[in-house]
Amino acid sequence: QVQLVESGGGLVQPGGSLRLSCAASGSAFSMSTMGWYRQAPGKQRELVATISNVGLTNTADSVKGRFTISRDNAKNAVYLQMNSLKSEDTAVYYCYADRWYGHSWSEYWGQGTQVTVSS
Repeated sequence: QVQLVESGGGLVQPGGSLRLSCAASGSAFSMSTMGWYRQAPGKQRELVATISNVGLTNTADSVKGRFTISRDNAKNAVYLQMNSLKSEDTAVYYCYADRWYGHSWSEYWGQGTQVTVSS
């Protein structure tokens, strides 16, 4: 049973930084794509950034230049370095991962970690 566990969320002032971590456990094979999504109060869940198993990234325009995604394939882990945080970044951040399993692609989600940017 694959589980994604996030950590690193918390309360930070505008302009501050946080680093989110997510590790996949219970998997015998490496994940294909891993990434981060977020959901703010009253809003739909949106993509923040993803990274493939070969290092190709996709980053939302709203966070380009401020957030950097990276991964450690050996650990099935993904990270999100968040700099110059804004109030608009306040959301629950969810780790995402997928892989080929059985006869189709399987998607996995973490339980989420709260990021609050406020003065």
